[in-house]
Amino acid sequence: MTRKPSLKDIAQTVGVSTTLVSYVLNNQKENRISKVVAQKIREVAQALNYRPNQIAKSLKTNKTFTIGLVVADISNPFSSSLARIIEDEAEKYDYTVLFGSSDEKPRKAQKLISTLLDRQVDGLLIFPSEGAEPQLIELQKQGIPFVLIDRYFPDLKTSYVALDNYASIYKAVQHLIDSGYRRIGMVTFDTALFNIMERKRGYLSALKANKIPVRKTLVKELRMDAEGADIAKAVGELLTGTKPVDAILFASNTLALYGLQQINALHLSVPEQVAVVSIDQAESYNLFHTSVTYIRQPLVEMGQLATKILLESIKKNNTITQANLEGELVIQDSTRPVDG
Repeated sequence: MTRKPSLKDIAQTVGVSTTLVSYVLNNQKENRISKVVAQKIREVAQALNYRPNQIAKSLKTNKTFTIGLVVADISNPFSSSLARIIEDEAEKYDYTVLFGSSDEKPRKAQKLISTLLDRQVDGLLIFPSEGAEPQLIELQKQGIPFVLIDRYFPDLKTSYVALDNYASIYKAVQHLIDSGYRRIGMVTFDTALFNIMERKRGYLSALKANKIPVRKTLVKELRMDAEGADIAKAVGELLTGTKPVDAILFASNTLALYGLQQINALHLSVPEQVAVVSIDQAESYNLFHTSVTYIRQPLVEMGQLATKILLESIKKNNTITQANLEGELVIQDSTRPVDG
């Protein structure tokens, strides 16, 4: 077996000390090292196919330079987009991201977190599932750095980065009202997750502020694992009968995708017969015959900020950082003003 090149081999080739080679390859004391020498060391390291001993490095620094990411569902465009942003941001600081999906199941989330901790990750970024509080409290007791993304628990003092769901939904409903819509339905999830509850609260507050009666029959709350048929049924109930809604607000992109399919199946025109607003963008919206108004979440800011907060926490900075970011209402044809 060919012997792996070492720091000593690089040092002997360049004619410098192994300590200097270590400084350069670990980006240390850069202002005290000649740029010419540093460049030569990197060129020789590359030519020799030098690969650092990560085990030895982690023993020395007490870090593995890996972070764990637990998302709800990596196949969801929201989760996959954020995962990529986090991966790119972590790479700037020489960190690698290991990730998996919880599928909104606390037991699976716990197993995934345990596996990541067994891999000695330095910290965790978590999209918590409903009922995850005990898991998070245990992580706090163990002193494991973590930051919540997208969801958080107001009674639990933790770092998090999330959308201001209440304000975002309020803005969307106000836009519908300003455009002339009055019978506004909502399709959401029946869950104790705070972000989803805040979306419903924003919807109800906007109606009340505009003195529009709140009708329980216009709010359809589905299980988190609701299938396409369940969503189609809820949308169908809102759009049929003697007093159908004239607008629907979908509380997630998954609900919106199945909802739009049902609107198509009912041969309804958007927005002439029903206006549509969704939270989050999805490429599938582009296949719909009318451009869909949606709330754009600040994914880049969310992913970058959460990663930076976690890396600061890993450095033993024990401060709690909490951020609620503003969403942008992207107004398109699906909410054109009602004529007359």
